[in-house]
Amino acid sequence: MKSIGILTAGGDSPGLNAAIRAIGKAALESGMQVIGFRDGFRGLMENRTVRLRSDALSGILTVGGTVLGTSRDKPHKMPVGSKTLDMREAMVDTYQKHHLDVLICLGGGGTQKNAYRLLDNGLNIVTLPKTIDNDVYGTDVTFGFDTALVIATEAIDRLHSTAHSHHRIIVVEIMGHNAGWLALGAGIAGGSDVILIPEIPYDIEVVAKAINRRSRAGKNFSIVAVSEGAMSKEDAKVLNKARDKIEKAKDKAEKSKAKAALTELEAQHVGNTLRLTRHLEELTGLESRLTILGHLQRGGTPSAADRLLATRLGTACIDFIKEGKSGIMVAARGEGAEALPLEQVVGKRKVVPLDHPWIDAARRVGTSLGE
Repeated sequence: MKSIGILTAGGDSPGLNAAIRAIGKAALESGMQVIGFRDGFRGLMENRTVRLRSDALSGILTVGGTVLGTSRDKPHKMPVGSKTLDMREAMVDTYQKHHLDVLICLGGGGTQKNAYRLLDNGLNIVTLPKTIDNDVYGTDVTFGFDTALVIATEAIDRLHSTAHSHHRIIVVEIMGHNAGWLALGAGIAGGSDVILIPEIPYDIEVVAKAINRRSRAGKNFSIVAVSEGAMSKEDAKVLNKARDKIEKAKDKAEKSKAKAALTELEAQHVGNTLRLTRHLEELTGLESRLTILGHLQRGGTPSAADRLLATRLGTACIDFIKEGKSGIMVAARGEGAEALPLEQVVGKRKVVPLDHPWIDAARRVGTSLGE
């Protein structure tokens, strides 16, 4: 009898429970034993488990979050007491103690990387791509994205009425540090007048002109959808210069110093959307208000599309395991799934291509991208 382990790591995301259910039910139907590890890689290290039998999998399809719990702990840099230690050997011991044939890790880009580190330690690893940011490389889409897209779009829909009633600029901050899929998709679907994403550094003067142009046309409000990682052209130049210094560093000390400088610059970016909102008010003379959606986008019942995707990838995961495959991510490909070697996924990020149809569509309906 094959024995499989499963954990969820990183941020919570709609569809995780649907994926756990699909993996568990398909595995049990195939005569496998399923063990869940609580709270991500920390639960694997501490050997905190739950047997995933049929009763444990019942009724979780529509539930948000993850019944296994999650954490952002990294296997090779885990806080233990007052120290940060490499706990991969302890995780290998847990894996062997339960006589696991494979460990399934559900998570985003960071989880793919951490799972790959355990692969290097000799474990059989299979991963599934989840994140509301939709930025995991190699998969058409991640589960969690559609639900967050619907939530962000509905929020923009609701903000239209207050923006119109009070003749305001409403700036909506949407999740997405490094990729603008969520802000771009919700911005287009919600009819935002300006959309700012990390892939296209913006010119604040151009944004203000677009809003003033609407005012002159008799439209007394504007909706601005902003990825939390969006930045001005000036800030982008400074950050890119700092990143170049890291690449060109000649030794470890110089690289460490350059990384510290980059970290400080990134910390200064926190609160950028509030500064953007105030600046737009100054430039346009229109009252401006900021709404930060934050973790609302990650919570609640997963959409039908995310339940379908999670179920499809979860059942495909068991098919690949039965075929003896490991060291893979189960990627969504069209209406099917592909076993993508994990080494092709780690260290990469799926960002919005500048020639993507969504960007073209936004421009053609007159949406300003701050260019």
